[in-house]
Amino acid sequence: MKKLMMAVAAVALCSAQALAEDVIVHAGKVLAVPGEGYLDRQSIRISDGVITGIEDGYVRARNGETVINLKDQFVLPGLIDSHVHLTSENGPDARLRALTDSDVDAALFGAENAYKTLQGGFTAVQDVGGANEAILSLRDAVRRGRVPGPHIRASGRAVTPTGGHADANGYSPLLSAVFTGENTCNGVADCRRAVRQTIKDGADVIKITATGGVLSNTAAGLGQQFFDDELEAIVETAHSMGRKVTAHAHGKAGIEAALRAGIDSIEHGTYLDDETIALFKENNATLVPTVIAGVTVTGWVDEEWLPAPSRAKAAIVGPQMLDMLSRAYAGGVRVAFGTDTGVSAHGTNADEFPLMVQAGFSPEEAIRAATVTASEHIEMDDRIGTLEAGKLADMIAVDEDPLQAIEALLDVDFVMKGGIVYKDQ
Repeated sequence: MKKLMMAVAAVALCSAQALAEDVIVHAGKVLAVPGEGYLDRQSIRISDGVITGIEDGYVRARNGETVINLKDQFVLPGLIDSHVHLTSENGPDARLRALTDSDVDAALFGAENAYKTLQGGFTAVQDVGGANEAILSLRDAVRRGRVPGPHIRASGRAVTPTGGHADANGYSPLLSAVFTGENTCNGVADCRRAVRQTIKDGADVIKITATGGVLSNTAAGLGQQFFDDELEAIVETAHSMGRKVTAHAHGKAGIEAALRAGIDSIEHGTYLDDETIALFKENNATLVPTVIAGVTVTGWVDEEWLPAPSRAKAAIVGPQMLDMLSRAYAGGVRVAFGTDTGVSAHGTNADEFPLMVQAGFSPEEAIRAATVTASEHIEMDDRIGTLEAGKLADMIAVDEDPLQAIEALLDVDFVMKGGIVYKDQ
């Protein structure tokens, strides 16, 4: 533990020193605003972690400027994952760790995963479902420069009905009582209370479980689990307190009920159809598809460590996720990149990109979903998502053109966040 904290402190010290420098990046190809094509031979000026200007050609460094040579690289804004779980990772020991690990253990595990995520080229994430003290403390530590990681926007524990996807399922009655928290609610008044409590605890966004889920250890299906009046109360309460609401939702009825209630976004969206797509567009809602999570759980259907109810649901849901995204893309649904990492392994977030291309996205459209659209979705577009003057110097670089081969993003060579270089191969 002592060595870990010393290492974190050393990184933070180096980061503070780097932040004080003025930097100029000479970039060969720059996708400054994904969706608008490349700029050639650009000089990106950075001061105190913020882009101060982008100029044509490779301009000379001024006194005190450090030059970073990316002339042979393809430079993009830092990537954004709209759906992660930094403080956990599913696997054979996941249920045991829930019993043995403290919130401090979870936060330190989250710090390790945050660094992996940053090394993978993701400079911002939205964490939607983790123990409050662990994830909110990690978020704050990253913001203060004490721990290296992406910008974190976090919901803390998801608001859920009793027995719902985010409740304590499959444990003994004694343990279930211990694990059941203030995020569990029933009825309009109680759901208003749960939302207010979640905001009081420090949530940036409200995450709810509108339907059943795959990995909850209960044979309660994938359909709607909050009632319509509860959904409306949750959305109204959150919006009145300045928070967006995103809903875990698989079943068609649950997705549509959440959309009719004014939900801002849907996570997963497995059973959406033409009627659902029309509601997405009518309500200007965003879909976070998490196809890689479906691929991952499909590979677990024969694993005995996964509880039987989850194996049964994984066999149904997993194979449908890619087709779901194809329908959503063809229907013009607004899509923000998201992976549900923590189901899949941390640091492999970019595996979602080839799946998006399989679903019909062009490589540049997929990158835009992970930059421009995702920054808007997580309400950080004033600071990140594009490479423009006044925004944070969050950028990545790769050797090969990702617009020709999206797989280039699976091996990021250079990562900068806030003017600090965290990876340079």
